[in-house]
Amino acid sequence: MPLQNPPSNAQIPVFWRDAELPFIEARSIADGRKVCYARHSHAVFSIGAITAGQSTYLHEKTRQTIASGTVVLMNPGDVHACNPIDDQPWSYIMFYVDAHWLGGVQEACGVAGFQPVPATCSTDPALFSGLLDLHRLLIDSSREALEKHQAAIAFFVLMQQRLGGFDAPLKKLNQRVERAAQYIDQHCLRAIRLEEICEAASLSQAYLIRAFEQHYHMTPHAYLINRRVQHAQAQLRQGELIADIAQQSGFADQAHLQRVFKKHLAATPGQYRR
Repeated sequence: MPLQNPPSNAQIPVFWRDAELPFIEARSIADGRKVCYARHSHAVFSIGAITAGQSTYLHEKTRQTIASGTVVLMNPGDVHACNPIDDQPWSYIMFYVDAHWLGGVQEACGVAGFQPVPATCSTDPALFSGLLDLHRLLIDSSREALEKHQAAIAFFVLMQQRLGGFDAPLKKLNQRVERAAQYIDQHCLRAIRLEEICEAASLSQAYLIRAFEQHYHMTPHAYLINRRVQHAQAQLRQGELIADIAQQSGFADQAHLQRVFKKHLAATPGQYRR
């Protein structure tokens, strides 16, 4: 439900961007009653979600009322605007995505380079919840760039599957995927960028994510965290201090190690060491 008396700063747009993920940025508004747009377009692909209330949605020559649960999509150059209705509270999130990068994701789904998305809006629950999950992950400063990068790819693969009508079967690329895993094994105690893993495996970003999950039944980031937990186990068996292990094993701090370790082994590091 929309806020009846949202705080005054709720009308201020909040932007997110990360130098390590230059292909995507996000914007959110908690109270859009006073946020009005003239018809405009972007040079990038835009996708957003109405998270509360309702608004008008102008797209090219169409006009409609959209409500919470709706995902809106604008290809580069599409003229559009979303505006409040009779001063009613509404909120939304938006993503602005480099079309060339998105084309690489589409290629992994069997499309030859960037192709405009035919839908202008959708009430698909999977797309809506996926977009909200992606936004929460991206704005979380405690999460690694690798995890955010692969989550972005996973969402836009989902978008292509749900709206684009393409999903080409993956080729057998076991040796390349195994090279990716070997690279993670060798560098698991530091932050790793997705581009590094792709270079080691000679695979595109989107293709690597999909092929890695198919081969190892987990994402590259989940594989990385699993290797860090295994390293922590070995250090605990040798009697190392938990705080030192957290620092050596690539975790943000001891509390981070505690959370991840318990999630993987249903025991704290202290319980495991005893």
